[in-house]
Amino acid sequence: MKKQDLIKAIAAQAGLSQDAVSKVLTSFIDITTSELSSGNEVNITGFGAFKVSERAARNGVNPRTGESIKIPAMKSPVFRAGKTLKEAVR
Repeated sequence: MKKQDLIKAIAAQAGLSQDAVSKVLTSFIDITTSELSSGNEVNITGFGAFKVSERAARNGVNPRTGESIKIPAMKSPVFRAGKTLKEAVR
């Protein structure tokens, strides 16, 4: 499902305009991105939690040349599904 399909589905189920749903979804994405950039978590009870995971620096291998390379430390966003979502998917 793409973003526009999600907007249409939410609008139909909630009885709202697609424009209103689009604004809400865009705001949610912007706020979540901002909070994660600040190092905070975003928890949605019954759905899951978005957080930042820190990966340590490590050594890797270039698969084409076999050369050893240094992979720098980085932060990456992680989503952890909540209990209700996990049970619904099962």
